[in-house]
Amino acid sequence: MIEAKNGTCAVVIVAAGSGERLGHGMPKAKVPLGGEPMLAHAVRGVVQAGVAGHIVIAVPAGDDELRELCQILAAEVGEDTGLAWSVVDGGADRSASVRAALEMLGDAVTTVLIHDAARPLAPSGVFDRVTAALRDGAKAVIPALAVVDTIKTVVPAGLPNTGAGVERVSGTPARNRLRAVQTPQGFELATLRKAHAHAATLDAAAAAEITDDAMLVEAIGEDVYVVQGSTHSLKITTPTDLLLAEAMLAGPLRPRWVEG
Repeated sequence: MIEAKNGTCAVVIVAAGSGERLGHGMPKAKVPLGGEPMLAHAVRGVVQAGVAGHIVIAVPAGDDELRELCQILAAEVGEDTGLAWSVVDGGADRSASVRAALEMLGDAVTTVLIHDAARPLAPSGVFDRVTAALRDGAKAVIPALAVVDTIKTVVPAGLPNTGAGVERVSGTPARNRLRAVQTPQGFELATLRKAHAHAATLDAAAAAEITDDAMLVEAIGEDVYVVQGSTHSLKITTPTDLLLAEAMLAGPLRPRWVEG
């Protein structure tokens, strides 16, 4: 196994999701996209970006097929790249999967990007912007896009004859200050480990409200910086998302690295 060099940036690819909402009856990372598993596109995108010295992939526990795919992808890249590779069993939720992956990182790793296999078309430019901010001294960096829809906050409500599912608007946040967050999210490794250690002290209700690693870092009082994301970094969650990703692969912008 190749050892990571000092000052290495590692990339963790979280690929342990169930994919229930896609309706394919298999883990999301296995779902075909452009004729290949979604995970294959995500891994190749990370390799193409050229920022990683160590790649760690968290797969569903006991999923030998995805482990075999990871071995195939590692062989495809080859040892001459100097990349270190690890595959770990993911946990019961996303945070547990990330913690399992972080345990694979040695002292040579100083920064880490957490990336979702469900964003398989993220272009190299996003990886570049996140790592550039880390080199510039940021301890936490996220890519994001400006929100184009008007967003409302709501509270449960009811109308006598309408039935269940009715809510009442409680506020309208200023749209120019809202951002839709993507991955890869970048962190100083020591900071992210500290944030996950803090998360382990949360009760179940508080832990359930955590939706990404940046929230964990915010909870320990560290600043989180935002860089420009990409429309190509869409998260594939529903059948409609998958159709859009298929169309992007078939279109003129197929090479992810041409788009910043």
